[in-house]
Amino acid sequence: MTPSNSNPHEPDYGFFLLAILLSILGLAMITSASAVFSFDRFGDNYYFLKHQFFYGVIPGIILLLVASKIKYTIWQKLALPFLFLTIILLVAVFIPGIGFGYGGARRWIHIGSFSLQPAEICKLTFIIYLAALLTKKGKSIKDFSLSFIPFVILIGVIGFLIMREPDMGTAVVIGISSFIMYFVAGVPLWQLFLLGVTGGFVGWLLIKIAPYRMARLTVFLHPEIDPQGIGYQINQALLAIGSGGIFGLGFGHSRQKYLYLPEPAGDSIFAILGEELGLIGCLMLIILFLVFAYKGLKISQNAPDTFSKLLTVGITSWITFQVFINISAMIGLIPLTGIPLPFISYGGSALIITLIGVGIILNISKYSIEES
Repeated sequence: MTPSNSNPHEPDYGFFLLAILLSILGLAMITSASAVFSFDRFGDNYYFLKHQFFYGVIPGIILLLVASKIKYTIWQKLALPFLFLTIILLVAVFIPGIGFGYGGARRWIHIGSFSLQPAEICKLTFIIYLAALLTKKGKSIKDFSLSFIPFVILIGVIGFLIMREPDMGTAVVIGISSFIMYFVAGVPLWQLFLLGVTGGFVGWLLIKIAPYRMARLTVFLHPEIDPQGIGYQINQALLAIGSGGIFGLGFGHSRQKYLYLPEPAGDSIFAILGEELGLIGCLMLIILFLVFAYKGLKISQNAPDTFSKLLTVGITSWITFQVFINISAMIGLIPLTGIPLPFISYGGSALIITLIGVGIILNISKYSIEES
């Protein structure tokens, strides 16, 4: 696919409105899900809501609008510097006085009152770099030594740094979105098969060597095991979703948020949503995400060149599969992973980076090849 010289037109406002709607829904759910824990920890029912609004939604929307005005080609030129900066941030997490740990993981950087999560930044910057790299490879993408080996090394370096935090959920999301981009770039199927087998083996090995990951797998296979111990979170999540029934208990009426369900405003927020809004609310949220994915892939289909096509596919697949992984974990379809629900879960860094990704896709949509 060669670059298009077509003049820019109006962006996909429907895609923009979907992102805003999901962000507003996220604020509403954080208001309810975090109220009890927020008061218990800070003496303020709305601490997490205010923090998400001022340090997530507001800067996120501003940066979304800025990204939507920057022509997408600039990201191709900045791909390598962004990757280097991201690697530096991932390493800085382990530097005493800069990196910050919580719950046995070191995933944050604190500078004064400001904090960020480099692994969230990596989701976007790695996709940008990979899109630039695969575009540059051109026809040599089918060459094993020139394409597959550098790709595996690159994934390995990023994966190693993220797994040191540790954050297997983020590593899996990056791996899946990278695999999809690699497929869309046109590599031979045997390389994809080899990549899939390698990734599966590495994933199994990581589970095998970490007792807490093996415990999560054991609970997934046997959820009735130790409901007050290793099986506590998934059992409480299933209890919350199940008690919501078809129509839910009503907004703000969750029982599990009363310090029963761990991370009610974070990784487990979908369970609270299911409890309060029921099956109907869950289906409506899933439909919104499906429309988001459809519109993102539609923009990639009409993208003006290879780089923008791969970039849009990467960002869309990252957000979509993170949604799938989070919801699947909450309803017991896969083991718990500890990754947030995009747009909905509490977390300023995650929301800001997600909205920047939306802004980049919006800019690409301005240059999309319009169907006749």
